[in-house]
Amino acid sequence: MNNKVFKRASELDFLRGLAIFLMILQHLAYDIRYMVGIDVFGFIESNWFDTFLQPFFLCIFAGVSGICCVFSRNNGKRGLKLGLFAIALTIITYIATFKFGFSCLIIYNILHLLATSILIYAAIEFIEKKKGIDSRIINVFLGLIAAFIAVIGKRIECYDGLYESWWLLPTGIEVIGYPAMADWLPFFPWASAFFIGTLLGRNEYKTRESLLTNTWFGTSKIASKISLPFEFIGRHSLIIYVVHQPVVLGIVYLISWIVSK
Repeated sequence: MNNKVFKRASELDFLRGLAIFLMILQHLAYDIRYMVGIDVFGFIESNWFDTFLQPFFLCIFAGVSGICCVFSRNNGKRGLKLGLFAIALTIITYIATFKFGFSCLIIYNILHLLATSILIYAAIEFIEKKKGIDSRIINVFLGLIAAFIAVIGKRIECYDGLYESWWLLPTGIEVIGYPAMADWLPFFPWASAFFIGTLLGRNEYKTRESLLTNTWFGTSKIASKISLPFEFIGRHSLIIYVVHQPVVLGIVYLISWIVSK
């Protein structure tokens, strides 16, 4: 591998691609078990999955997205673009659910969370540059934001069942009569991983280059071959994540049709 590849920080592509791959597998397993009703993939109901595995790959994906803000030339534009994709996803799944009965509603998931977080970071970055604020002060502020989001995420459950507005769902509050959603990842506490990522990016990727240049993982041909498929997914994470939803649903409904025969 050459220095041009290293400057892209291929380890970030790998981690993001691995997280996307695991999320796709989770969605497929969930849909087959609950939408089709086949008694398989019972592990998704286990405590170790809810407590360790799922938070692990979700935090990796959100954290890496935060790190990548350091590499972006325009986080405002990046956040708006992702926000448009997220809104489109909500509109499409709303129509598919309530007009065609596909039961795939997505109101606020990882795309919405990242779009919101990136726009918040873009505003902080703009103020930092505009006012000439010391980067160390901003780093402390980002750390406080991450801690605040995590703490609120632990305490917000006490408001479950007190309100009816769907607008509260992005915060993590379970409202009265809230709809069945195909995917839900509220801002609290999951955005804390994103802001921890921005903090890591600002401190560890100041040169915007890979940290693996002189490591075994960075020079090994074996490691390169293993990581390349995940790096490809990571480099095209947005389109793959968006496209995988209808693909997974298509597979699920095909399995459902076969089972019903």
